[in-house]
Amino acid sequence: MTVKYRPGLVYCEMVKMDALIRNDPNTFKLLDYEHSMHPIGGQLCGSKPQLAGPCAKIIEDLGFDVVDLNCGCPVDKVTKDGSGSGLLKDLDLIGEILCNMVAAVKIPVTIKIRAGWDFSQIVAPEVTRIAEEAGASAICIHGRTRSQGYRGPANWDFIRDCKLASKKIPVIGNGDIVDGPSAKKIFEYTGCDAILLARGTMGKPWLIDEIYRYLSDEEPITLSGIEYRDLFLEHVDHILSYQDERRALLDLRRIGCWFLRGAKNMKHLRVTLNHSTSATAVREMICDYPWHEADFSEVEKEEEVCEQSC
Repeated sequence: MTVKYRPGLVYCEMVKMDALIRNDPNTFKLLDYEHSMHPIGGQLCGSKPQLAGPCAKIIEDLGFDVVDLNCGCPVDKVTKDGSGSGLLKDLDLIGEILCNMVAAVKIPVTIKIRAGWDFSQIVAPEVTRIAEEAGASAICIHGRTRSQGYRGPANWDFIRDCKLASKKIPVIGNGDIVDGPSAKKIFEYTGCDAILLARGTMGKPWLIDEIYRYLSDEEPITLSGIEYRDLFLEHVDHILSYQDERRALLDLRRIGCWFLRGAKNMKHLRVTLNHSTSATAVREMICDYPWHEADFSEVEKEEEVCEQSC
């Protein structure tokens, strides 16, 4: 969905190096993409330097334009073996992994990090210098620590510090970019070279175009309830055309939570979607809902628990 709104670059979901080197079919499925999605990057997660080069080459051979090392994912199942943001505890290992990736491929190698493992270990500027020395083409900094998860505001000071530490490597800012004003503010505050949109696009893939418009002083996007419905249905149809019904239903519950979280009086539809056992029924419920009465002008006060993105 996001590619229709002119992103400069998109990334696939991260994959574990160990699973990729074993030719695990489910892992390769995560790397599926269509030609229209170029430029696109593959994202690796792992803590074994000996696998980094071969896995980066696999990503290159699959036709990706960029290969990324994820040092930002905070979830326990990823960090328990030192992967994801667990790598922020071993900066020498990050350098070794990046060097192996850079040596193995001709496509650009990028890295995404958090500010540090916790507030007592803010290492982002040092990792910026390490990434630059290793030959990485860009570094993305999420302005939270691993211990924060997704709680509390992102601290853009960490991103600014990385920009100051950089001699030539482009710095990409990430965290709490949810609209045009926040995009403009992070550019001005940090001096970053680009921004990465993540959770902000969940259920709002047009955020990319919204930001372009704002930065170009163009008229903002205003969607009616019917237009929300049509975009939601488009996403639903993409899922149904790709997944089997069981998996599609699980994905639809997650996507539905994100698409409807900003609308008033939509709780009933969200709850109904979450309990549906038929993909056909899901589509019918969406089509039959009185979307002309929907109000997306302000976010409901009640909190919705939606799946987090790394």
